[in-house]
Amino acid sequence: MTTLTVTSRGQVTFRKEVLQHLGIKSGDRIELNLLPDGRAELKTTQQKGSFRELAGFLKGKTNGKVLTIEEINDAIANASAAAGASEA
Repeated sequence: MTTLTVTSRGQVTFRKEVLQHLGIKSGDRIELNLLPDGRAELKTTQQKGSFRELAGFLKGKTNGKVLTIEEINDAIANASAAAGASEA
């Protein structure tokens, strides 16, 4: 069990091991659900990407080479895997 200390400002810092166990990385947002009996559930929120964010993600990565649709699909799959996305 990990014990955390609440600061005078009501803030809590989670140890790195706890965040790793929960799969929470720097920059992630977390969701806290208050449950009955004074309990709470903490989890990382699933960030939703947009097509607008996808635009230009290959810029500067092809050295001017024209890619085939298969190469583009592979690049998308690799970027998705690197970002920790899972297939539905």
